[in-house]
Formats: sequence, structure tokens, C-alpha cells
Amino acid sequence: MTSAWPTTATHWGTYRGEVREGRLVALHPFERDCDPSPIAGNMIEALDHPLRIRKPAVRLSWLRHGHEAGGRGRGREPFVEVGWETALDLVAKEIARVRERHGNQAIFGGSYGWGSAGRFHHAQSQIHRFLNCIGGYTRSVNAYSYAAAQVIVPRVIGSFQGLLTDHTSWRSIAESGELVVMFGGMPLKNGQVNSGGVGRHVVREGLERCREAGLRFVLLAPVRADAADLLDAEWLPFRPGTDAALMLGLAHTLLAEGLHDRRFLERCTTGFDRFAAYLAGESDGMPKDADWAAGITGLEAATIRDLARRMAASRTLISASWSVQRTEHGEQPYWLAITLAAMLGQIGKPGGGFGFGYSAANGIGNDVRGFPWPSVPQGENPVRDLIPVARIADLLLHPGEPFDFDGKRLTYPDTRLVYWAGGNPFHAHQDLNRLERAWQRPETVVVHEIMWNALAKRADIVLPATMPLEREDIACASNDGFMIAMKRLVRPVGLARDDHAIFRGLARRLGVEEAFTEGREPMDWLRWLYNVTRQRAAERHIDLPEFAAFWERGFIELPEPAGPRTLLEGFARDPEGQRLRTPSGRIEIFSKTIDGFAYDDCPGHPAWLEPEEWLGAAKAARFPLHLISSQPEGKLHSQYDPGGHSRSFKRQGREVLRLNPEDAAARGIEEGALVRVFNDRGACLATAATDGGLMKGVAVLPTGAWFDPDPETGIERHGNPNALTLDKGTSRLAQGPSAHSCLVEVELFGGEPPPVRAFEPPSFARA
Repeated sequence: MTSAWPTTATHWGTYRGEVREGRLVALHPFERDCDPSPIAGNMIEALDHPLRIRKPAVRLSWLRHGHEAGGRGRGREPFVEVGWETALDLVAKEIARVRERHGNQAIFGGSYGWGSAGRFHHAQSQIHRFLNCIGGYTRSVNAYSYAAAQVIVPRVIGSFQGLLTDHTSWRSIAESGELVVMFGGMPLKNGQVNSGGVGRHVVREGLERCREAGLRFVLLAPVRADAADLLDAEWLPFRPGTDAALMLGLAHTLLAEGLHDRRFLERCTTGFDRFAAYLAGESDGMPKDADWAAGITGLEAATIRDLARRMAASRTLISASWSVQRTEHGEQPYWLAITLAAMLGQIGKPGGGFGFGYSAANGIGNDVRGFPWPSVPQGENPVRDLIPVARIADLLLHPGEPFDFDGKRLTYPDTRLVYWAGGNPFHAHQDLNRLERAWQRPETVVVHEIMWNALAKRADIVLPATMPLEREDIACASNDGFMIAMKRLVRPVGLARDDHAIFRGLARRLGVEEAFTEGREPMDWLRWLYNVTRQRAAERHIDLPEFAAFWERGFIELPEPAGPRTLLEGFARDPEGQRLRTPSGRIEIFSKTIDGFAYDDCPGHPAWLEPEEWLGAAKAARFPLHLISSQPEGKLHSQYDPGGHSRSFKRQGREVLRLNPEDAAARGIEEGALVRVFNDRGACLATAATDGGLMKGVAVLPTGAWFDPDPETGIERHGNPNALTLDKGTSRLAQGPSAHSCLVEVELFGGEPPPVRAFEPPSFARA
């Protein structure tokens, strides 16, 4: 029986591992998961894949000349395999040199991504704890997924509620809702994953419950597939990146026809009068009515007015995907979604209001008891320097230059050492050709990695890390109430070590081993984490078993709350007694704070600000297709891209670019043709497919293909859309990524197709 096999957890699900003669032969879905994800299939093949990094390795010229070798050879030179003692000595010596000559702010502690679902072997916790033990580092803040939202949502409602936590639950929506208006959709493929792990997939179940209850869904997006077929959603396609203009047209209709809830606006918000004046065009002579919005979005004015009336006549939930804020001025649609919900007066009412990221991750919308799961303490970072997460290329290219961020004027430090453990910037970042140039600037790049991906190939010192299946840990699926024992299923491949062991070896050399380990071995840390969990559970009258019983069973599950959750219910009921953590204590439709920053790209109230790249821009004459770089279906971001499940979504070994049939025919492109996708920033190759579920003028290319530029021509051979995307902050307020503000052209590729080299290891030399 599968329940007798040991448990392990991943970001895409919990599984029980079947091991025979020391080899993992299968990952069977967890018995409590009703909708398991097949992504786990990528992991089995990856365990002993030829791309696994089996020994520490050093770039040849760096081994000969150290930091004086410079960075121009990164990604092109062979590596030399060395022993662990040599590798750790080299890294420790380089850290000491940079600290002594340039200060700790010259170390950038890079760790971005979903390295492990485990609480202990969480790469970000381990690297930050280590660097804090030796005096700190320059850090990044916020997340590529929702960086603009992380800044604007707390400015408007005082917290991350409705973005990361406390969403109105599927049960509340199903029991009390009538209409769900989806900006950007709720694609089931994205709901396969969740930070911290997944005990039970709930998105499909939640959507089915809503549909069975008779709710109507409206999809406002250029891609029909962003709403699952089971919803039978009404599809209203409009130009990408114009969500803010559409929301303004809806708001104007509500205001002009007296459909807004004046009492709620007076009780629970501040600044609506300033916003209403903007809607009416008092400040610029341009009313933001449905006709105005139609000219920008391409959606008919009558359709906009009709939708506004339906929203006012129904218990309506306004949902916005995380993707709609990954555009230039991405703060605006989120601010406007909250404003629209406030105008409807339905915030705090069951089944109504707003919510962000439904189906962007598994647990959002799940009815679970809020619980403070423990984590490894990272310590205090005495270095004050920081960057917004999407400004890594700017950090490396512009040391000493000032930049704005959330009301502060900061300066990019002079980075000499990049130390990266967890995540892959050559997946997550925009305009990878620009990042490639920036990556030559640091004196040294140290990387912990599992496989020879684009990041590892562009490092100076590469330290082989274990996969989660090769170590023991605890996962806390925070949005579905499970804690999972992650059993070691197989022995580490080659000389791979876990991040903690690597940092412990460095800490010993740098004289901080005791501070880093606190005298605990990894299993001691797991017991400590579990005992903290038990203590916190007992404070909430939840009885959990001893560690040994938990470890033997493989999981625990917190009890469900008594009733469905509704976002901001208490505040809406008693806005004075349960004030928000905003300056006014209310929802800030106009923010005096933001207005005081005097940013021309983010005023004091939500607005339409034309992006640099959209289908209405002058640049569309040269690049007439709007590129949407969606999340992949066969993997999480770029993880385990060489795995069989991930490869099954490629054609001819490259990612698939989907085009509207009319756009394809106009370019002489047939199904399965090799095409070149390009703009002024770069070009990539992809395999073409036609899709009638795309609006005309839109192309879709999923992210996650391992970056594979041709060294001679520069063309990216594998189909990575971030060879094309815009590396520009959403605004000076949030400085989030603007990946979805991207115009391209597509043409048939002529000549002999270059082979994809992404899944080939680098060359090696003798010392």
C-alpha cells in the first residue's frame, strides 16, 4: 500500500516515495490529495540526470587568477572539478577578502525562488542566516510574482490581506456570491503549486463548488484558457496591459448612473472625492467614461456599461490575477480593483469584495485556520543596503547611482561578490541579454546548484547541492493546514551536500560555526521546529502528537475553522473599532502619503498611465504583437526543465509560441513551424501553434525554458521569453517587474535551425 511508503513534500504536492534497491522508482500521490499534480515526474529523472552537478567546480581562469580574472569569461569557459576542502577554502578566502577591502555591503546575498518546500533546508533561510553571522549583506525585497502589489496593497488597506492571506474563501463565494469578475483569470495550471508545499490541491474543488452553486464567471483577459472550461465563463477579451483603463470605465459608469454605495464610501474609505473628480475629467478635461475606456481597451463601450450594471446588481467578487500587476504601472489595476469593490459597497460581505491571486497558488481561497508556522531564524542584518527584487541588473550596472523606492531615495552599492543559493535569476529576470552583460561586472560569483542550468554555467565557483529527495526536512503547507515529514528517499548523488552543510563548513573557516549552528545537527533543528509548532498549537487549543509519532505517520493536519472566511468582514462591520493600519484607518482611495512622494508615474489616486509598450503605442507599428509570458504548465518556473513531463510540453525541443490563427496566416506561419520572435532587446526561437482562444494581436510564450543564447548570433535557441521582456520598474513606488509590457514581431525562421544546447553540461578542463 502506498500509505506505507515514506512521505515527501514539494511545491506541487505531497507524495509517497517508492524506493527499490536504493533507487526511487515512483512518487505516488498523497492519499489526502484529490487532484494531484503530475509535475513530480520531473524529479525522478532529475535525480541522476547527466546535468546533475556531482563535484564542486571552479571556472578555469578564476582558479588560476582568482577575482582578478574578471567576469567576461563567465558562461563560456570550462570548469575544473575540485574537492570540497579546496572549494570551501577558496570561497571562505574570497568572502574574507571582500569583507575586509570593500565591506559587507559589497556582498549581494542572492536567493530567489522555490528552492525547497522544507522549513529547514530552505535555501533563502540558510544563506541569509550564514551571511548575517558574518556581518550582513545587501539584500533584495519583495517577489517577482507580485512586487507591485506588495507595495500598493498595504498602502491602500494597511496589510497584505487579500494578496497573500485572509482571502474570501471558496466556501464563502459559493454560498453567498453571484458573480465573479476575473481580471486575468484563474488558470488551473498555476494552482498546482504553493509556496511551502501542498498537502491537498483545492483550486479545482473550489471552482467546481462555485459553479455548482450557480455562480456566473466573467473573464476579462486576452487568453480564453485563463478560465477553466468547467466555469463556462463569459469571455470578454481586451488589449493586454489596459486593465486600469477598463476598471476606470466601469467605475465611471457606477458613478454616473448612481450605482455606487455612498454610505460605504463615507464610512470605510477616504479620498473618493479626489478620485471622482479624476473620473469626471475635472483635472485633465477627459472623462474616464466607457467610451474613453473602449478606445483604449478595444472592448465596446456598451459591453463595459452592461458589465458595470451587472456588477452593481449582484453579489460580486472582483478577482485580479498576480499577472495583471506585472506590467508598467502595475500598481494601478490593484488599487482600482479595491476602489471598484468599495464603490460597490461589497467589501466585507460574504462572496463579495475583492481578492488577488485566486489560482495563482493552490492555497489561496482555502478555508484554513491561520497559523504561524515556524522557520529557521535568519538573525539580524546590520547592512541597510537593499534593492527591489527586480533591480538586480541595475544594481550590477550602476553602482553608486541613486534610485527611488516606496518614498525613499536609495543608492546601489558597489557589488563585488554575488553569492546565490536558491532560485535562478536567468529564469526570473527580464531582458536576460541585459542581465548577461550585468553579470560580467562582479569580481566573483558563487552558486549552490543542483544541475548545470544557466546560472551554474555563469558562476565562478559552483557548489553541488542536494535535491529535497536526498535529505530530511519538514514542510508546512501553510494555506492548507498540513505539516509534512519530508523523508530522505535516496542517498545524495556524487559529492552533493545540503546548503546547511556547505554553510557550516564556511562558518567554521570564518570563525562563526557556533553562531550558525547553535550546536544543533539538522535533525535537532527539525525537532526544534516541530516543538515550536506544538507550542503554538497548544496556545490555540490544538493538540499535536510528539515528534516521533509525527515523523512515523508522515503528516499532521490542523482542524478546519468553523465557518467560511470573508475578507475585511470585521472592518466593514465596525470601521472605527477595527481600523485598518493605514494613516486614515480606512481604505485609501486617495493616499496623501503616495501623493507626497510626487512620483509622476504613480500619483496619489489610481489612474490610467500609458505604458511604454502596449498595442496602442507607437512602437506597435514595428512590433505589432503583445507578448504574454505565462507560467508553464509542465513545471514550476524553470525547475527540472530537463524532466520528461516538462519536455512533453515542448515541440521539436523548443517552447511553443501560440498565435491567433489570423496573425499566423498573415505571416505565413503554419502549425509546427520554427519561428523567430524578436524586438530591439533580443530574439528567441520557438515552435509555432495556432490558438483561436487568443485575441488578435497577442502571442503567448510560457516562461521556464532554460536560457540558451547562441554564442555567435546571440539568438536564444530554446524559447525563453525573458530574452525579450522589458527590464523596467513598474514605477518609482514599487519598482516591480514589467514583464507583461512587451511588444514583439514574429517571422518564419530561415536556414538550418541551431541545436538547443540548454541541456548540455559545460566543458571541463584539468587543473
